[in-house]
Amino acid sequence: MGKSETARNPRTPRKTSSAAKAQARPARRPAAARTETPYHHGALREALLRAAERVLERDGLAGLTLRAVAREAGVSHAAPTHHFGDLTGLLSELAAVGFRQFNAAMASACDAATTPLERALARPKAYVAYAQAHPGMYGIMFRTERLDYSRPSLHEAAEASFAGLANAIGMMRQEHISEDALTLTQGAAIARAWSMVHGFTMLLLDGRLEDILDRLPEGTTAERLLEAMLTAPITGKPTGP
Repeated sequence: MGKSETARNPRTPRKTSSAAKAQARPARRPAAARTETPYHHGALREALLRAAERVLERDGLAGLTLRAVAREAGVSHAAPTHHFGDLTGLLSELAAVGFRQFNAAMASACDAATTPLERALARPKAYVAYAQAHPGMYGIMFRTERLDYSRPSLHEAAEASFAGLANAIGMMRQEHISEDALTLTQGAAIARAWSMVHGFTMLLLDGRLEDILDRLPEGTTAERLLEAMLTAPITGKPTGP
C-alpha cells in the first residue's frame, strides 16, 4: 500500500497533541480571582459591617445571618466567619458601630444647641431621632443576650454612651459625676432619665403612643410630647379636673 488509510480519507480528524489543546483552551482564572466584589486589604471587614446593617434594617434580626451578609456584600460565605467568628461576634461588632453612630448624633445635637434648655433637650431628642431613623440598629444595641460585651470595640462604645449620659445629667445637676462611682441620688437621676427616654422610644417604635397622640391637640408631634415629659415637674398640683 502506497499511502495510509488516514491520508486517503480527508474526513478523518488528525490527532491533536495535549500541548496544542492546552494552548487552544482559554486559561482558567484562579479561585481567588473569581470573587464577585474586589476589596482592598482591610476594607472587607467594614464592607461586611455595612452589608450587615443593610440586611438588619431591611430584613430584621431574624433575617440577619452570616450567609445573608456574605450575599449582600458579594463575597464568599466564609468571609464573615473569618472576620467575626460567629453570628454573636458579627452582632457585637455591628452594635459597636451603632453605639458610635448614636453617640456621634447626640454629641452633634448638643454642640448645635445655643441655650440651656436646648442643650437639656438636645440629647434625648437625638436619642429618639436616631432610633426612628435606624430601628434595626437601635434594637440590636440593647439586645444584651445576643451580644458579647467582652469584645473591646463594643465595651468601649457602650461605655462612651453611658459617659455621655452621665455627663449630661451632671451638667443639669451642676455637679461632676464620676463614671466609676455614683451617689444614690446621681444613680437615680441617671436611671430616671434613661428609663424615661428609652421607654418613650420603645413605645414610639412599637406604635403604642398613637392612642395618646390621637387624643392630643391637632398637630402635636411625638417630639413635642417628649419635650413636655422632660420639662414637666416631677411633682406638683394637678392643673385640671
